[in-house]
Amino acid sequence: MDGPAFNDRTDFENAARGKVASLSPGAVRDAGGRVVWDADAYAFLDGPCPESANPSLWRQSQLCAMQGLFEVTDGIYQVRGLDLSNMTLVEGDRGVIVIDPLVSAETAAAALALYREHRGDRPVSGLVYTHSHVDHFGGAEGVIPPGNPETVPILAPAGFLEHAVAENVYAGTAMGRRGVYHTGVLLPKGPDGMIGTGLGQTASSGRVTLVPPTKDITRTGQAEVLDGVRIVFQLTPGTEAPAEMNFHFPDRRALCLAENATHNLHNILTLRGALVRDARVWAQYLDEAIELYADCTDVAFASHHWPTWGRDEIVAFLCQQRDLYAYLHDQTLRLLNQGHTGIEIAEMMELPPALANAWHARGYYGSVSHNVKAIYQRYMGWFDGNPAHLWEHPPVEASRRYVECMGGASKTMAMARDYAAKGDLRFAATLFDHVVFADPGNADAKAGLADVFQRLGEGAENGIWRNFYLTGAMELREGIKPVPTSISGGMTAGLTAEQVFDSMAIRVNGPKAWDEHLTIDWHFTDSGDRHRMTLSNGALTHRRTGTPPGPADLTLTLTRPALFALVKGDSTEGVDLTGDTSALRRLLALMDDPVPNFPITTP
Repeated sequence: MDGPAFNDRTDFENAARGKVASLSPGAVRDAGGRVVWDADAYAFLDGPCPESANPSLWRQSQLCAMQGLFEVTDGIYQVRGLDLSNMTLVEGDRGVIVIDPLVSAETAAAALALYREHRGDRPVSGLVYTHSHVDHFGGAEGVIPPGNPETVPILAPAGFLEHAVAENVYAGTAMGRRGVYHTGVLLPKGPDGMIGTGLGQTASSGRVTLVPPTKDITRTGQAEVLDGVRIVFQLTPGTEAPAEMNFHFPDRRALCLAENATHNLHNILTLRGALVRDARVWAQYLDEAIELYADCTDVAFASHHWPTWGRDEIVAFLCQQRDLYAYLHDQTLRLLNQGHTGIEIAEMMELPPALANAWHARGYYGSVSHNVKAIYQRYMGWFDGNPAHLWEHPPVEASRRYVECMGGASKTMAMARDYAAKGDLRFAATLFDHVVFADPGNADAKAGLADVFQRLGEGAENGIWRNFYLTGAMELREGIKPVPTSISGGMTAGLTAEQVFDSMAIRVNGPKAWDEHLTIDWHFTDSGDRHRMTLSNGALTHRRTGTPPGPADLTLTLTRPALFALVKGDSTEGVDLTGDTSALRRLLALMDDPVPNFPITTP
């Protein structure tokens, strides 16, 4: 392959540097004995790259699979390879500060236990969330008790809670389905299946939790002291997450880069679904980090992958990461202003040799192709300006017509096989896809498409592309295997009442509710807050109120914890209802699948 040299072993040396110990055995189980993480399952990566995998992705997966406790610098440690993300531990005067407690409580607890086994039984004296993605907060209850009764300081960037909920709850069901493809969770781990995502191996499958922050970081330059440790923050909103921050430890000469600079090209729009990110400001914040911290930093680490040591090495790394996002942004805009569409620009885009030959700029997680399309989407939206594309048929109807125009399913499949034999797998996939959409029961078309997907996945350097292709092939061959996608009840305690109400509104079946009109008042006795919820014209809206603005169909008087119990379906105890209780039953009947997303039952 063109690109960086395989005989460059610098990344392997850095990934192994400072290793203290591995978790052995490498499996983490939940309270019921179910395996939620198995690092040992990736032992096959110790062997040579097979024909069923891209050599570059194989190399990246070997690096990501290295697991254990590592010393980053004096007083700073990382546990890597026990989940998709890293947990960083910073030793303070009396305890240890945890940065990003992984995806689930079980892996977070295992990571903390591994640290304590080798560094002593230090209490958790602080918790820091670098940003609002679930792999950086989901394991919170693995390191501190539920509800944070000891009031451990928890720091997060401004807007963290809003965006954590918006990304993981509001569109959670659809993202969960996409996530099955994104992470390759159903694929067998092995040379023919899951070998990694490029950002890490995959996500753990344990209990996801959310403990709300106790303090927001609101500005760059804000300094805080946790357990005697000085930390200076750099807010970076709109980069890899809507709420994100880098931060510096001046007394340790160490810089945490969150997920803004990792050892791969990241996503401008992740394929599991998210808001489109801003490549322009991403580059600007990396440049600002160089200006603020380069001359006082000896090691830079992030919430994925391995650290970079040495001032010159850190600057070179950050400059190339900065230029990577800036180049993609600026060249996409240059070409779209010349009249090219996102799909066309993605085919035209070529990185400068210095970036294309840098291992940390390879498209293992984000790709040049889908990032360019995301930048186009951010500025121009879904429409490419061609009137023929303004009101196209949906996939099934369009596919039926394409197949008819090509002479029927048999002729279309014959052409697809011919294109596949000639190596044009992309168009072969398009032709087979039309037949499958036109006739989902066509077994030959599904088998042909699965074979093409298999070949595309095996050649992909991008871990997510591989997972998408191979999962698609698996489902075509074996059928769709339902995977629970509802949000874990452990996140509920982190929601505001407004966010709970928003999640209800999203699930109202509008057409069924066109002719319904009802008003429900919610009175929270512990906070004194009152909210009025109104259903009209199929829209469920809510607002905070003072004195009740006139009569309501139903008033619920309860505490905020009682609301969370309702959300999780645990109990209706402590909820007083006054008025027409059928109003609530009518509302629930108008919601798509209210169980388990909001399983209120009325007395």
